[in-house]
Amino acid sequence: MAKSAVARMDENSVGGKLKSWPARGKSFLTDVRTELRHVTTPSRKEVQATTVVVVITVAIFGLYFAAVDFIIGKGMDMLFKHKF
Repeated sequence: MAKSAVARMDENSVGGKLKSWPARGKSFLTDVRTELRHVTTPSRKEVQATTVVVVITVAIFGLYFAAVDFIIGKGMDMLFKHKF
């Protein structure tokens, strides 16, 4: 009868998850360190090139949204000024 009252800790139980937390944390940090070894710092030329691409893209999207805003604004003005 005493054996049935003892709770078993498996991996899916709260106790099992708490018990495996340090090992999972260590595994995570090891994986992070391994991945960070693969990271390289971009050169100045690469940074300048990507910056130019970002600035041009933002300018294009800005012009597009300004045109859409202007068209929708004029359409709403015409709609509200039209008398029925």
